[in-house]
Amino acid sequence: MRDAVIVDAVRTPIGRRNGTLKGVHPVDLAAEILEAVVSRNQVDPSLVDDVVWGCVTQVADQSTNVGRLAVLAAGWPEHIPGVTLDRACGSSQQAVHFAAAGVMSGQYDLVIAGGVESMSRVPLGTARASGEPFGPRVKQRYQRDSFSQGLGAEDIARRWGLGRQRLDEFALESHQRAAAAIDEGAFDDQILAVEGPDGVLRVDEGVRRDSSLEKLGSLKPAFAEDGVIHAGNSSQISDGSAALLITTSERAAELGLRPLARFHSGAVVGDDPVTMLTAPIPATEKVLRRAGLKIDDIGVYEVNEAFASVPLAWELETGADHAKLNPLGGAIAVGHPLGASGAILMTRMIHHMRDHGLRYGLQTMCEAGGMANATVIELLAD
Repeated sequence: MRDAVIVDAVRTPIGRRNGTLKGVHPVDLAAEILEAVVSRNQVDPSLVDDVVWGCVTQVADQSTNVGRLAVLAAGWPEHIPGVTLDRACGSSQQAVHFAAAGVMSGQYDLVIAGGVESMSRVPLGTARASGEPFGPRVKQRYQRDSFSQGLGAEDIARRWGLGRQRLDEFALESHQRAAAAIDEGAFDDQILAVEGPDGVLRVDEGVRRDSSLEKLGSLKPAFAEDGVIHAGNSSQISDGSAALLITTSERAAELGLRPLARFHSGAVVGDDPVTMLTAPIPATEKVLRRAGLKIDDIGVYEVNEAFASVPLAWELETGADHAKLNPLGGAIAVGHPLGASGAILMTRMIHHMRDHGLRYGLQTMCEAGGMANATVIELLAD
């Protein structure tokens, strides 16, 4: 039985909207991270069987198959293919699932999975500007003209009894944890500094060290007049990229590579598309059942902070230990470059597992359309 091991995981710093990375074309940003993941491991790129790449808004600068164009921009041999996929916010986490499945089934021996999103250059909603994505039959089924993640986050807050104070406390904690992780050098081994026309970015750009409950409390609700969700307890619009090098244990040994971790189990589920953001709960249940593990067996949980209500509801429903939940902060503090976020979270989680000797890590992300991926990663001994 072939396995799928992760040899390395590397990411760019996350740039804030219209920040330092805005002048870097997403194809070039993706190419830089592809170059980094092979050069760090002294792997000949001609050995790569495929590049499986996530990107959500595939129009304008991100159209025409970013994954393939990134291969060409990296200067790699033309025989290396690339594919770009969209499972909304979980696109690059799904890329890891597809890459691992390809390795385990024998279709790949060495593959790179990851993603990119430049939300400064291709703003959220650009793809809808010239068309109607839902169609009359979806509208008829759910008796609505559109679907709102923000209103879904509000609904979750109501259903799980999460008030404004608790959401803002979680948001502040995200900034505090991210700032502490940066100061302690927790990201140093995983980040590739990126140089562009607006300067060099070396650390995640969105962290607000001066944030406070008072400042968060002054922000107006974003989606409902009497709501609790606002810009300060929601994920930031961002730019970034990440990549993971995946192969088998046997092939890694042949190439003299030492894997960090192995892909243990994966799952993907659909849930209510109206509330939209609850699927991480059943996805976690499914992946733990498939893995033969319990929530307390997991050493770290990465639950994407699309909105503060999402990981908090997940925590309440699963009984997870709060101390293990997003210990390095999350998207509220550092940002959420859609197509890259799954690979970024996995990169952060794997390095955290290595640094602290944690055997299992679990990652899950809510996704537009009411879906979620969940992944269990197992640390490999040195």
